[in-house]
Amino acid sequence: MSNDLVFEIGTEELPAHFIPKALWALEELFKKRLDAARLGYKALRCFGSPRRLAVIVDALDALQPDSMIEVRGPQKKAAFDAEGKPADALLGFLRSQGAELKDLKTVSTDKGEYLCLTKQVNGAKTVDLLPEILSSALNADYSAKTMRWGNDEATFARPVHWIVAVYDGNVVDLEWGRLRSDNKTYGHRFMSGSKEVHVSDGGSYVKGLKDAFVIADQQERKRKIVEGVEAAAAECGGVLLKDDALVDEVSCLVEYPVALLGEFEEEFLELPREVVVNAMREHQRYFAVVNKDGSLLPRFITVANTKAINMAVVRKGNERVLRARLNDASFYFEKDMKTRLVDRVESLKGVVFHARLGTSYEKVERFTQLAVALGNAVGFCDSMNALDRCEDFLTSPHNPATNNKQGQAKNKDILGRAAMLAKADLVSGMVGEFPKLQGIMGREYARRGNEAKEVSEALCEHYLPTSSGGALPASVPGALISVADKLDTICGCFSVGLIPTGAQDPYGLRRSALGIIAIINDKGWSLNLPVLIRLSVGYHKTNIEREINRGRKEPLKDYALAEAVHQKSNETERKVCDFFIERLRNWLLGQSMPFDTIDAVLSAVKEKLDVADAVKRIEALEGFKTHPACASLIIASKRVSNILKGVDTNNLTVDHALLADQYEKALDEAEREAEPIVKEALKNHDYPTAFVALAAIKGPIDLFFDKVMVMTDDEKLRSNRLALLSLIRGLYFNTADLSRLNA
Repeated sequence: MSNDLVFEIGTEELPAHFIPKALWALEELFKKRLDAARLGYKALRCFGSPRRLAVIVDALDALQPDSMIEVRGPQKKAAFDAEGKPADALLGFLRSQGAELKDLKTVSTDKGEYLCLTKQVNGAKTVDLLPEILSSALNADYSAKTMRWGNDEATFARPVHWIVAVYDGNVVDLEWGRLRSDNKTYGHRFMSGSKEVHVSDGGSYVKGLKDAFVIADQQERKRKIVEGVEAAAAECGGVLLKDDALVDEVSCLVEYPVALLGEFEEEFLELPREVVVNAMREHQRYFAVVNKDGSLLPRFITVANTKAINMAVVRKGNERVLRARLNDASFYFEKDMKTRLVDRVESLKGVVFHARLGTSYEKVERFTQLAVALGNAVGFCDSMNALDRCEDFLTSPHNPATNNKQGQAKNKDILGRAAMLAKADLVSGMVGEFPKLQGIMGREYARRGNEAKEVSEALCEHYLPTSSGGALPASVPGALISVADKLDTICGCFSVGLIPTGAQDPYGLRRSALGIIAIINDKGWSLNLPVLIRLSVGYHKTNIEREINRGRKEPLKDYALAEAVHQKSNETERKVCDFFIERLRNWLLGQSMPFDTIDAVLSAVKEKLDVADAVKRIEALEGFKTHPACASLIIASKRVSNILKGVDTNNLTVDHALLADQYEKALDEAEREAEPIVKEALKNHDYPTAFVALAAIKGPIDLFFDKVMVMTDDEKLRSNRLALLSLIRGLYFNTADLSRLNA
């Protein structure tokens, strides 16, 4: 028998998406609680399946180590009376601690001197600590949605049927709702008839469940799934279409994986490949099979949770279900092909994007204008003029496939047409039935409708990235439309008060902002983000007006409405800019960049944030940290910032006639020599050169502070010296706020 702790929550079938998050949370909780309890262990392992979440702690200490604690008593000045004898407060403290006066010592704190007692605390037994730790695991917040059943007050993601809590071979007494802990878990619901499995330690738990047709270890289940589906694919001479995400999901749907090969009619291969794969994957969780050349085969592999007596019956059932899905797909695809993609755009006028943000057509118009403006900013195309209308991109003379115009004018047609068509597939039957094919079907219909290749690719790419660290748009039109679409959603939601709070982000605005940042950095575009935000918010004027008058008995009009819209727009711009600053900060931290370097740069560029430029500054500043003068320059920068704190420097100018001291003259001369070098370096984004130039003024700054009294009684001299320091601060602040770096 070992000192293993085995804890399991047995439930009804849990949602597949819930299990990985719950296991991560469970592992973090146990690590923190055991560390806080000062209990050591050899290893901590988490297991999960559709019917259970479990933790095994190998060789958990049986006893807390003894510890020394310091107990603070009364203040020294209140501990003794006028004659120096112990006062009542001190006597009471000694009695409560079972101590004597000689055991006390005096410690100094920021609130004065106190009498303290250092005493040894014997470690508690682990069995006495576990009930509280395990109860916290049961009551932890694993999901935003929980259930309560019957008259039981206890809640969980799904009904809990049993609790296993065993330590050192004995049951840890635990009560939760209507349940009491036990040493019995249960095997596979069907293959073992929910056979009882008695648990004494980690080994008996894993082996007992395996004998009862439950593979508790999720990694082992994944390996068996991969081995099974690869073997099944080999049966028909094919190769498994690799899909790690589907393996992860299927492993959370089964306790005993059984791979089974099925087939479907070859005629369905005439459908676009993505349609067939999507029908198998998204609806049925089937794996696709391909030839060695990568072409799709009329085969699929399902992973069952039970090994049936007659697997042929199971195969036929799965084939029948898939056939129905593919028939639906074939019907919708053939029907969709009868209508050109460009003719579907008009239908977006009848689709509400959001009740407070208008229709999908209005959204398309907004981000089309924004995409073209972005294209102009990065030098891809001409901007729209006063006579251009978004719908003009949909007329045949503007079709890039037949347009012979060259250069930026052609690029504008490509970009504008792709943007206007970007959401057209949302009103197709195929996307209505298979929502995850949005963009993919747009690209397919555009190809078959003889749209330009650049247009069709952009229709699919503008949804990228779909996840953190996911693939980014490869083409410039796809990237521009992606940024415009996401920025329009962010600015629109902020303009009507739909702002993320805490963990709540129902419209995925944080993900959209990170996607924008990743795309801009990937393309290396120099873009003033606050200007783009102002432009995007401006396209929401109608929505802002509607929001201001929403619920008012007397709607604002004319000047009052215009002023309210102006104020609301400015407020929205500020909030969106701050939102992007925080997202950029988090993104940069995710790139393993130091916090102080990020803070120094973002503080300096907040008003004219350029993502790609900020990254260059941060990389250059990190390199500058190795410069011999860097540490001293940081200290000098902090001294400059501290002395100017609270000083209004807007109207201060340096009067060179008042520079009498040799050290302030030297600092002034150093500033004037460095200023053109830094200015030219910033113009060329040559930040290493800028930082080296700043390093040259380190010596004059040090001597200035050592030899010159800045805050002199002479008001003119004081103002002049503050003005000189303001120039110095402006010099380095244009590059980065060096005072925020760790010295």
